Amino acid sequence: MEEAKRTGAERLRAAGMRVTSARLAILDVIRDGEHLGADEVARGVREKVGHVTLQAVYDALGAFTAAGLLRKIDLGTGAARYETRVGDNHHHLACRRCGSVADVDCVVGAAPCLEPAAELGFAIDEAQVTFWGLCARCQADPAL
Repeated sequence: MEEAKRTGAERLRAAGMRVTSARLAILDVIRDGEHLGADEVARGVREKVGHVTLQAVYDALGAFTAAGLLRKIDLGTGAARYETRVGDNHHHLACRRCGSVADVDCVVGAAPCLEPAAELGFAIDEAQVTFWGLCARCQADPAL
């Protein structure tokens, strides 16, 4: 079954994890959100299932990331964010003003800095590129 079509429960079982309402809610909140941090995930989970500790959310996020169910995004501007889009080499657009983040498929073209120097001896299997600028909303409203 294609990974994107699997239910949360199927994804957890395939990763050898117990299926709980809190874990399912975490996956749902991240899937439905836009590159959320742990605090935002915890708030969303509490709306769905009631009480859950922030530590439990952090523990689950770490386990899900290690199992390949989530991708952790560290933009270097605060708390890490998480997404369910895994297994491809997509990149991100980040707004300097409001902090919104959007996915962008693998970069094409020939910028001089997109390929590392071969003499360093690395076998590259992933690139994490973040493009910075202003999103359309922030461009349209300079008062934000």
